[in-house]
Amino acid sequence: MARALIIVDVQNDFCEGGSLAVSGGAAVAGAISEYLDAEHRHFDHVVATQDWHIDPGSHFSDDPDMVDSWPPHCVAGSRGAELHPDLDTDYIQAYFRKGQYAAAYSGFEGVLAPEDEIPTGERPPGLSAEPAGTAPEDAIGLDDWLQSHDVEEVVVVGIATDYCVRATALDAVQAGYEVTVIGGLTAGIADDLSDTYAELEENGVELDGQ
Repeated sequence: MARALIIVDVQNDFCEGGSLAVSGGAAVAGAISEYLDAEHRHFDHVVATQDWHIDPGSHFSDDPDMVDSWPPHCVAGSRGAELHPDLDTDYIQAYFRKGQYAAAYSGFEGVLAPEDEIPTGERPPGLSAEPAGTAPEDAIGLDDWLQSHDVEEVVVVGIATDYCVRATALDAVQAGYEVTVIGGLTAGIADDLSDTYAELEENGVELDGQ
């Protein structure tokens, strides 16, 4: 049985200074890096997800309700969509981008990023920030990738606890994985995350250190 760590949306726009900053986001980026340095041998695979918005429709709003609509964030190819510099990417094997043309909270809605596109830092000259069209029919989703690598157990960390981490963990349960969320390696939007933790537990997610 293979075990995978899923790092959810640890991106500049979701950390301090970003357009949709979550308090503690930068600290979580650093803490995940420290965790990986210490624990990477306990994982067969490490993957990361990215919000990667091209034209997400009503997900972006000039007058957001902060529930279903949000200020523009993680625009494809922008600095805000890049992984936070405090997140060590050395252990990450694959990146899954979600939300290109509609709202997407779960990493299981993402598709594998092209191998010739780097996930962080400066883009090489000539690399398009906004790929045309929708994802190809043969695009590889997160579930496809995990299954092809014989993963049965996933550990979920990242941002935000009560949105994309929550959605990713719940979809992982639905897909049949054994799921753990490490609360201390997540950052949430709400001040009180007790309802989120209760929902996760009720749906079979194991919580570690919330």
